[in-house]
Amino acid sequence: MIFRFLILMIFPIFLFSNEDSSALTKQRLEILQLKEDLTQFYKKREEEDLARKKEIEDILKKIEDEKNSINLIKEQNEELLKEIRGQIVSKTTKIYEQMKPKVAALVFDQMILEGKIEEVFDIIIRLKESNVSVIMRSLSVESASILTFMLENFKTNEIKGE
Repeated sequence: MIFRFLILMIFPIFLFSNEDSSALTKQRLEILQLKEDLTQFYKKREEEDLARKKEIEDILKKIEDEKNSINLIKEQNEELLKEIRGQIVSKTTKIYEQMKPKVAALVFDQMILEGKIEEVFDIIIRLKESNVSVIMRSLSVESASILTFMLENFKTNEIKGE
């Protein structure tokens, strides 16, 4: 009787443990499958992110190359503009060298009144000193004093090496 009792008690335990074991195995397989799915998803996502990162880096490199190209063109244009301005000032200087000093002084006075003092100064520093002194005598006192001040500063800066 005790034997029967023990069998009746132990038999359901084995049955339930078998069910529990089967359920646990099933859950374990589901978890492993879920883990595999997540791993694949994240690998795919990582590959997509790396591809996007590479695209962005390529675009940034193209932008940097374009920026460098634009800066190079800008520098070339500035050099060309500087050369053109130098030629213009050179030709203008030759014209003023050939003008009568009183006429040149009248033109310079008018330019100074119009606020073009820098242009006048650029021409003055390129003229021969003998012409500059004659022109300075013919300029208005105000214009002559402004140009004299600028010439003094220019010579001081030249001596300092600036």
